[in-house]
Amino acid sequence: MTAPHSLMPDYKPAPEQPVRRPARVPWFAAGLGIPLVSVALLGGPPAPESATAGQAAQAAALAGEVSATAAPATVAADPAAAAAGAVAVLPAVEPPPPPGETVRLTVRRGDSLDRLFARHDISRADLARIMQLDLAREHLRLIRPGDTISVRHEMGHVLSLDREISLTEALHVERVEDEGYRAELKARELERRPVVASGTIDSSLFEAAAAAGVSDRLIMNLAGIFAWDIDFVLDIRRGDSFRVLYEELWRDGERLGEGRILAAEFINQGESFKAFYYEDPTGRADYYDPDGRSLRKAFVRAPLSFSRISSNFNPRRRHPKLNTIRAHRGVDYAAPTGTPVKAAGDGKVIFRGRKGGYGNTVILQHGGNITTLYAHLSRFGKPRTGSRVRQGQVIGYVGATGLATGPHLHYEYRVNGVHQNPRTVKLPDAEPLDPAWLPAFREVSAALSRELDAHRPLLASQAPLPSS
Repeated sequence: MTAPHSLMPDYKPAPEQPVRRPARVPWFAAGLGIPLVSVALLGGPPAPESATAGQAAQAAALAGEVSATAAPATVAADPAAAAAGAVAVLPAVEPPPPPGETVRLTVRRGDSLDRLFARHDISRADLARIMQLDLAREHLRLIRPGDTISVRHEMGHVLSLDREISLTEALHVERVEDEGYRAELKARELERRPVVASGTIDSSLFEAAAAAGVSDRLIMNLAGIFAWDIDFVLDIRRGDSFRVLYEELWRDGERLGEGRILAAEFINQGESFKAFYYEDPTGRADYYDPDGRSLRKAFVRAPLSFSRISSNFNPRRRHPKLNTIRAHRGVDYAAPTGTPVKAAGDGKVIFRGRKGGYGNTVILQHGGNITTLYAHLSRFGKPRTGSRVRQGQVIGYVGATGLATGPHLHYEYRVNGVHQNPRTVKLPDAEPLDPAWLPAFREVSAALSRELDAHRPLLASQAPLPSS
């Protein structure tokens, strides 16, 4: 019940007298706040917004105005960030590893993909589905001993497959929901470091290359660049020298091999030949001399690489089988049976078959009434009579058919039906660099030339005199 109001003489209720309560809680809150203000004035770090809200709520609860529980304060490591109300950044959580187990399959002699998957208890049904993809079939159809394939699987079911195609590309196959598998080629980043090597020939070009620390592959590429000007089978002499600026390929601190030749110089019998790699704005890339003329002429000097010569051009040579003086209007390149024979220039096959003492023979018709003949072949290449061939395309293989004492290639070069010495005849030039690109080429070649010149070996006359 409510207490009855007291009445005044005019029967109106008397006004209530305010009840005085002791002010214990406000005094307590003030006592709590004074130390906090003192701490703030003494230079303590400003509390974050969340901490201030929590303290205000706690003070209000103590004052009886609210009844709430303050949230725990989060302290920022940076005072400036704390003043702005920032929340501390927690360390990044490492993503969980992909599901499944990854195994590395190494191809052994006699292995097939089916046998390889079976040996590691990986689903051959999944392999069959993967091989239905054109891209996967193209790059998995042929495997060799030593090749490796990485497979991630779960209980034998393939989740992904990776195979290195080249230093710059890899095949990646991945399971896709409701679609089976998807294949793609992924680019692999490489670091390319320019390196200069030089050497002088004492006994052979290969030995000079080995002494300079470059591989046989690189020196073969060097010979290929100058193959239109130098016959590396016949023209090399002791004292010839070379300098080559090339790329070394690196990935993750590991040297993977040698890349493209950027510039080179070969001094043959005192004559200097230079080559600079240049890619024009249209994407066409080739090697050019310092004047911008392409080194890729219409014909190479020799249709075989690095073979010893058994018989040179000699119009009064005694035939080794007939024992008679018989003109030898060509060059014989001794090489093992089966060595590929390449077209010396672009042309058309006008003869492919047996031709008397020449044995198995191919004759190519080129522009400018030029023909080339390749004889004593053990077998023919793919191009047939009437087919067009490109320079460097394989047209046959070295053999000893016809009047031959051993496996070799007989090569002839004719102009208007007249035999010419393939080693010395002047060869037609190839298409030069577009004049519009010459200024950019000269800038590139000048920079590459400076790199080569920085590693030029000193001649005896240029060497500094010893101090007395």
